[in-house]
Amino acid sequence: MRRFRLGLAAALAAGSAAALADAPAAAPADAAADIVPAFVRPLFPQLQKGRNDSSPSWAPDGELIAVERAEDARREIVIAWPDGTVARTVYYQANEDDPGLASLLLGLGKNVSYNSGFTWSPAGVRFVFMSNAGEGNYDLYLGHFGGKAQRLTQDPQKDGQPHWSPNGGRVVFVSGRSGAAQLFLLDVDRRETVPISNGEGAYLYPRWSPDGRRIAAMHGANENHDIVVLDDLPLRADAAQPQVAQRALTTWRYDDLSPSWSPDGKRIAFYSNYNAENDPKIWSLVVIEADGSAPTEGDGLAARVVAHNVIPDVSMGPAWLPDGKRIAYVRNDKDAYHPIYIVDVESRQSRRLATGTHINHDLASSPSGVLAFRAQVDQWDQIFLVKLAEEERSQ
Repeated sequence: MRRFRLGLAAALAAGSAAALADAPAAAPADAAADIVPAFVRPLFPQLQKGRNDSSPSWAPDGELIAVERAEDARREIVIAWPDGTVARTVYYQANEDDPGLASLLLGLGKNVSYNSGFTWSPAGVRFVFMSNAGEGNYDLYLGHFGGKAQRLTQDPQKDGQPHWSPNGGRVVFVSGRSGAAQLFLLDVDRRETVPISNGEGAYLYPRWSPDGRRIAAMHGANENHDIVVLDDLPLRADAAQPQVAQRALTTWRYDDLSPSWSPDGKRIAFYSNYNAENDPKIWSLVVIEADGSAPTEGDGLAARVVAHNVIPDVSMGPAWLPDGKRIAYVRNDKDAYHPIYIVDVESRQSRRLATGTHINHDLASSPSGVLAFRAQVDQWDQIFLVKLAEEERSQ
């Protein structure tokens, strides 16, 4: 791991419309000067056409970053140091060593493998990802920095959206094996799974709390998802059905997406299409208390809106900065090519982050506050890194 630290050090040195009207309004975007970063640069030194990179995921210690890469129908995961040096490429092909007809035809007889949904172990040495292995069905796989990935699940229904517990060997994931998309716990080493959700409707994008004791997720159907928290999780996955408590943090008719825990685990940020215009295509950024003390609907929940007219990153969720006081998001502003803003949750003042990039998405913060994000260059998606100046990081 020392090599990882040296690599990082070298890289970083360089309700209703009426209800909303009654709620406190977020500060206008131009209320303060732009944030000028210490640097903005592409993750990979050579920007290349013909491929799209997305969904950056920082290792827990910030020493490595994983990126999903799409080239034609092929999709792989690239793990790199922040200076762009590639440490590992993850591409699981179940029949890659098949000596039969597929090999004789130079791969033309093989299906292309699709690998995504990457999640790090707490130590950042192992990882779990979703892959169809070139076979069509999606399962979960365990990877590490030496040897071939190992299949963790094998079910006729799709398994995906894994998230590794921050304090143990458990992974929560979504599976259709019991009908609608439900949540399951997987003990990585024992290879045992246990269901932990039992409500009607689908559960999507589960995320562990920082203490590893709770899970937040979307729950619902069609265009009406709520944010729920599951408590009393079993210490390990086994054959017994646990009694898991579930609390709904939102219950209104609006669509609430992609919960994201604050670093201290006290609050949850999410996207909602609740807005003054009552337009389901306009999204807001909402922050609520994770203990359930916030109202689940109406004026009280509307008062928790901290930014308006945002672009939701559904698979990533809102990007908290390490201080737990600010969130980076993308504003839905076509004239400015969807710029990045940072909002102070308490004051609700938003300031634009002057990255100079266009069509931004997929924000993720490292433990030290370096933001990774996807931006478009010559119609191809590339990953960039941006570091706040010292005076901005210390706020």
